[in-house]
Amino acid sequence: MAARFAHDLPFGAQLRTNGTTRFRIWAPSIVGMTLDIEGLPPVAMQEEAGGWHVAEVVCGAGARYRYRLPDGLAVPDPASRLQHGDVHGASVVFDPLAHEWTFDDWRGRPWHEAVVYEVHVGAMGGFRGLTARLAHLRDLGVTAIELMPIADFPGRHNWGYDGVLAFAPDEAYGTPGELKTMIDHAHGLGLMVMLDVVYNHFGPDGNYLYACAEAFFDATTHTPWGAAIAFRRPEVQAFFAHNALYWLNEYRFDGLRLDAAHAITPQSALRDLAAAIRAGIAPGRHVHLVLEHEGNRSSLLGGQAFDAQWADDAHHCLHVLLTGEREGYYADYPDPAAQLARALGEGFAWQGELSPRGRRRGEPSGGLPPSCFVFCLQNHDQIGNRAFGERLVHLADPDALLAAQALLLLTPHIPLLFMGEEYGSRAPFLYFTDHTPELAQRVRDGRRQEFAHFAAFADPMRRSRIPDPNAPETFALSVPDPTDGDARTLAQTRLLLGLRRHELMARLPGTSSLGAGPVGQTGVLARWALGDGSELVIACNLGAAPLPVDAVEGETLFESRSGDADAVRDGTLPGRCTVAFLLAGR
Repeated sequence: MAARFAHDLPFGAQLRTNGTTRFRIWAPSIVGMTLDIEGLPPVAMQEEAGGWHVAEVVCGAGARYRYRLPDGLAVPDPASRLQHGDVHGASVVFDPLAHEWTFDDWRGRPWHEAVVYEVHVGAMGGFRGLTARLAHLRDLGVTAIELMPIADFPGRHNWGYDGVLAFAPDEAYGTPGELKTMIDHAHGLGLMVMLDVVYNHFGPDGNYLYACAEAFFDATTHTPWGAAIAFRRPEVQAFFAHNALYWLNEYRFDGLRLDAAHAITPQSALRDLAAAIRAGIAPGRHVHLVLEHEGNRSSLLGGQAFDAQWADDAHHCLHVLLTGEREGYYADYPDPAAQLARALGEGFAWQGELSPRGRRRGEPSGGLPPSCFVFCLQNHDQIGNRAFGERLVHLADPDALLAAQALLLLTPHIPLLFMGEEYGSRAPFLYFTDHTPELAQRVRDGRRQEFAHFAAFADPMRRSRIPDPNAPETFALSVPDPTDGDARTLAQTRLLLGLRRHELMARLPGTSSLGAGPVGQTGVLARWALGDGSELVIACNLGAAPLPVDAVEGETLFESRSGDADAVRDGTLPGRCTVAFLLAGR
């Protein structure tokens, strides 16, 4: 008998076995809430202690409903599993048990096996389009697909960080059943599927929580998105803990990445959330929790909290070395080779020191294993937050970029590729939205004003050429074309991921750093003791000139096209190359 999965939510619309549906919402700001179900008379909801409102009605899956406030405003369910008519439309009673899972015995993969591939579902053709690409990605050597946020957002196109209905997959991408089919198919191919979730804010359009639950927000604490979410309240903590478990248990995702976790207040809420998630997962499953955190909080990593963090330091160092750019946050990396070496050896480059921009950031991280850090050359932020969304193929020397890719895919850290990067896509990834005209104008103006302090955009006329996020062509330009790439990049990606799978992956548990250091101004040399007693050595030079380096002995694992293993053995690191050695255990 095929398996079916559902997460029992204490709020929202829950189908009962007796033919009724229980509706429950936390709305402490409201006295006298009514449930409106299409085709039925309005139902006065009963008030329970603590600001809860509940009603049980004879109706089934497919029923469309809203909650109506005393002033007449009708709002969707904050815990809607499915929407009809976007974020301002009706919520739909949904039966999660209608879907039959094929690979119900899937338990995931250990984290050290992760090779992450980040995708924007809309740019991949929705859930169905992504499903069609999974076998290719598996054959390439990818082991984990990471989806940018899919929670319901306003309009047809969005990065996903403007989501307002955290439990409803956006209908622009497909149906809940198509999402579950995609995940089930991935599991059948041996692929993990992870989801980016946003627990630090809601989007600017369609967030009706302000109308019915003012206490959901802390007006005394402000973030770039407005009042902070009130994580000190148990009802708020429960909302997000159940959201995480909903995606992990009902949709069978294999892990979550928490966006901008530094904006969650208090920070102790992160540990509480991780503990609640771990407690709600069936024994034996591999479920992975990853942070994005500007604070480099190593104390949150490892153990029973979070498995890893996106390590922006490593990206920023590599970007400076590849492009020479030093404005904005790149100003914090004045010695990129030395700082990259520290990131390779200890995870974070900034571990509490005062940066050139006058900020203290980070905690000591040298005691953590490499698997606690997700390294990348590109991701949605680092491409899309550029004014014109250029990928590195437009900014870096081709040989240097291939050398950096080799470093990324062979280090013991968790590597991440952004969609299209594997074949050197030349398509931009721009910031795109589909807002109402008034909000679209504010977003357009704000987007262009963001770049006013950069030298290249001091001229208002040049800023006016920054693509309009709301223009349909902005999204269309951001869809990668698999035929628009570089065969050499694709071949090297396949080769490197094959080496990682066959030569390194089984050796990664128990890996520790043996030290890393800069080689001149453009190179690094790093060593790791692998779990089986062997040693991995990687020498990388992203500059054009050869550099003197400590001689290395060992079996050549890889040398990039510009590399020369014999030269490294003799004490010279050629320009724009990466050479890796695997030394037998001693």
